[in-house]
Amino acid sequence: MSDIDAVGGLPAWAQKLKEIHEGGGQMFLVHGNVNDLVRVERRDEVTYATLPEFLAAQLFGQWDSVLYYDQVRGPRALASSKARLDAINKHVERFVGPVEQLREMREPSKVFAVLDKYLELALLREGQRPSIALLFDYAHFLVPSASVSTTARDLAAALATLLNWARSPYFKRAPFAFCLISERLSDLHDSLTRNAHVARVEIPFPEREERLRFVEWSTAGRDFGALCEIGVAELAQLTAGMTLVHLQGLLQRAIRGQRRISLDDLKSYKKQMIEAECQGLVEFIEPRHTLDLVVGQDAAVRRLREDASLLRRGRLDAVPMGYLFSGPVGTGKTFLAECYAGSIGIPCVKLLNFRSKYVGETEGNLEKILKVLRVMGPVAVVIDEADAMLGDREAGGDSGTSSRVFGQFAAQMGNTAFRGKILWFLLTCRPDLLPIDLKRQGRCEVHIPLFYPETEAAFREMFLTMGKKNGIDIAAEEVPPMPAGIQLSGADIEAVATRAKRLSLLEDKSEVGAEHVAAALREFMPSAETDEKQLQTIASVIEATEVDFLPPSWREQATTPEGRKSLMDRYRAALAAVS
Repeated sequence: MSDIDAVGGLPAWAQKLKEIHEGGGQMFLVHGNVNDLVRVERRDEVTYATLPEFLAAQLFGQWDSVLYYDQVRGPRALASSKARLDAINKHVERFVGPVEQLREMREPSKVFAVLDKYLELALLREGQRPSIALLFDYAHFLVPSASVSTTARDLAAALATLLNWARSPYFKRAPFAFCLISERLSDLHDSLTRNAHVARVEIPFPEREERLRFVEWSTAGRDFGALCEIGVAELAQLTAGMTLVHLQGLLQRAIRGQRRISLDDLKSYKKQMIEAECQGLVEFIEPRHTLDLVVGQDAAVRRLREDASLLRRGRLDAVPMGYLFSGPVGTGKTFLAECYAGSIGIPCVKLLNFRSKYVGETEGNLEKILKVLRVMGPVAVVIDEADAMLGDREAGGDSGTSSRVFGQFAAQMGNTAFRGKILWFLLTCRPDLLPIDLKRQGRCEVHIPLFYPETEAAFREMFLTMGKKNGIDIAAEEVPPMPAGIQLSGADIEAVATRAKRLSLLEDKSEVGAEHVAAALREFMPSAETDEKQLQTIASVIEATEVDFLPPSWREQATTPEGRKSLMDRYRAALAAVS
């Protein structure tokens, strides 16, 4: 299929494509990191090229004809030299006429008709049949995802042509190959993606060694120390999740701007590039705190510290796949996840709303996000309102989108190859609404319930911590007693602390005094949704996976058969009260 073996190794995905073709496969859906650069190794040089250029130069470099079509222009020869370009053009003209006419074609229906004629005539040629490769870029615009009932005539014709090529026993005996290039499989028509005659080949994001080779190639002959504050190997390590195109932009900015790349520059650039790569569907969170700032959740913090230690020591086999943080509103679920990521020193990513009203786009968005996360590890992934975000196997009314989203998450969370590399943090006030498949052992294994402060000491410690978090200097003796008859969450206490600071500023005072704190606490009114909060608390107690996570007031109910029965009765009563 190529002379590549004489000059270097193929990427794993290209080797797979080659082997499938040698085994009789002809039509390929090439998806994933298709917009990146690919290393091209020749006997006398190494360079990097776009995916279509790589396919034309390496995999199909010795073929009689390689035609490329992207709808911007008509089908045209793709070659790495003028001599080869002329040879391909002459070959095409023998079958379908002047190549100038072919290049002027724009409409897919006309293009497919001419290409079908080209292949038929080549098939009928006496003697050795010519080897022909057709590359279709942006294939999702040619055969987009659509239901059968809404498939337009032109789309149906293009789809039928491709399926005929894929299954034709006559074509299978000829040296033909068809590569449809699209970033997301979900954007392509199901009739193609699920067809037994069509092979799917995924191009992954570059691994560390690929990034290292690219940086060395890009900076050859230059003083790397003048370009970057860190070494080549460290730069390759810290750019996990970035493409070679991203790396090229980073290095070119340093070269042209004559400014060394600092760690802060790298973090900022990486954040921008990955958020852009995920099309604004994720948000990088810069953890500013560690578990040292978490109070009132001693057992949870102790368990998280132990897991953080195992992760730092490289004992990924003993680290949970994920965590479920539950509890009533305002108990600091997001804060705890960020502090854990800050204690380990790993990136923290928050999933934003990736759902779309368009059929297939939601699954495509999630597909892209998961691909980026797989190469970023270790990374903490925070999913707030997880019960609404993750879908359900049995969900209906949305054309099956929620069940497919659920399937994508369940498959990724249960993939033990990513244990310790992707740490899932599912945050919810209602853990009872999460599908049990996601909460089971082997996926989100550790369920940590969070509670409001119950003792005077816990209330005081929480008040001081919230003051420290917000840069408010509050002395321990200035914290008033915990108010009787009401429960204040961490968020409530933080609001009181900031209001106390506001009162001091209104009096033109630089320090927060006891009178400001007392006045802010006296005036504050927490939300009155006590039934909902009670339901959230009981549901979290029921979901806890370790007794130590529960405060003494809940342990007996959760650890005895009678207590569990009483707890379930209270849960059902609370559920009925808010329904």
